[in-house]
Amino acid sequence: MLLAAKPPAASQIEIAVDFDASLQSIEALDAAAYRLIGTATCQVERTSDRYFCRLVSSANPQKGATLRPDELRERFLNLVADENLRIRVAEKTEGVRNVILALAFGALAAHQNDAG
Repeated sequence: MLLAAKPPAASQIEIAVDFDASLQSIEALDAAAYRLIGTATCQVERTSDRYFCRLVSSANPQKGATLRPDELRERFLNLVADENLRIRVAEKTEGVRNVILALAFGALAAHQNDAG
């Protein structure tokens, strides 16, 4: 079944933001869209070498008043930048994080063997 998208209500705003798909990960866009829940919906589509993000403000926002178009765009871009940074930090610290987890679980296993 194919559902048709409803046009936004008069009190809602709709904006589009696009990204170069070779420079922007879909993971960061999805995470930023998730963090907008309650403020706006975000539909991400890939067309050729671009990601197009269609943002529609919520009719009943959970966190205050409906954002103006420039505020919604800025908030989304900030969330995307934050998610990109989180991904880069996770990639750079993966080895250290794995060592810490191995030491922690190794110590836990040794403690359980001593207690058992």
